[in-house]
Amino acid sequence: MRVVVLSDTHAPRRWRGCPPAVAAHLRDTDLILHAGDVCTADVLDELSAYAPVHAVLGNNDGPDVAAWGAPETLELTIDGLRVAMIHDSGQATGRTARMRRRFPEADVVVFGHSHIPMDVTGDGVRVFNPGSPTDRRRQPHGTIGLWDVSGGELQARIVPVT
Repeated sequence: MRVVVLSDTHAPRRWRGCPPAVAAHLRDTDLILHAGDVCTADVLDELSAYAPVHAVLGNNDGPDVAAWGAPETLELTIDGLRVAMIHDSGQATGRTARMRRRFPEADVVVFGHSHIPMDVTGDGVRVFNPGSPTDRRRQPHGTIGLWDVSGGELQARIVPVT
């Protein structure tokens, strides 16, 4: 199963429609995960035209994103892989231990908020932040995550889209 992982699209200030480099990856995906700071539910509707979307609320998301169906946290299974999602995983120090306590059954925790791409394993859990495709802040590129999931096994990479 191919999954595109996004976070921090910050529409409409930063996302004024799906960027072509992001759309190129979405065309062949089976599922989309969005780790919050969508900022307007229109983005989730736009993404839904490509594949089913699971999203969580970010600190900049309003009632329309919640009404769309984005909870504060989410746990789901993707082809045997147990995934948890949250927007803000807190400070970097102690992150993996904190996410293991918060989501004890998860194989991987997807988060956003910092706009810093990250794929780290520790304390028995993998934490994955795809970065932001539209607001790179101090990062060299805007990024997204690409996952291939099969039988509970995850192959993940973070790719530049700007």
